[in-house]
Amino acid sequence: EHFLLVPGVGSQGGNMQAVCDLGINDKVGLIVNSSRSIIYADDSEDFATAARTNAQKIQQEMESILLTRQFISN
Repeated sequence: EHFLLVPGVGSQGGNMQAVCDLGINDKVGLIVNSSRSIIYADDSEDFATAARTNAQKIQQEMESILLTRQFISN
């Protein structure tokens, strides 16, 4: 009945689907850290847009996985 902090998803090569397959059940949730994918999204003047796009991609991937597992509702 706790959450697990999961680092390394995204730029470090961690796979969101694999993490969820092995880490989520009806008693344990995950806090997924993907900061490197966001903070190093771009080194141009358009950094904010690239960072936002990467953050949204990660969030949408997690949401899709959770919806297919029926852990959250629409």
